[in-house]
Amino acid sequence: MAVDPVTAFGIAALTFMMVMYALEPRDVRFVLAFALGCGLSSAYGFLSGAWPFGVVEAVWAIVALRRYGARARA
Repeated sequence: MAVDPVTAFGIAALTFMMVMYALEPRDVRFVLAFALGCGLSSAYGFLSGAWPFGVVEAVWAIVALRRYGARARA
C-alpha cells in the first residue's frame, strides 16, 4: 500500500508538531518550532481538502507565536 505525497507530508507535519509540543517545557525555541509545526499542519489541512482543520491549525499557529513572544520577552 503506497502513501500519496500529501498524506506523507501530513504524517510528517503532525508528528513534528506533536514532538515539538511535548518538548515545549525544555526551551522557548520549542514553542516557536511548535508554531511552525502548526503552520505545516495547517498547510496539510488545506492541501488535503480538510479546510476546517487547516483553519484550526492556522489559529493554533498564531496562538503559539503569541506564546513564544510572551515567553521570549520574559
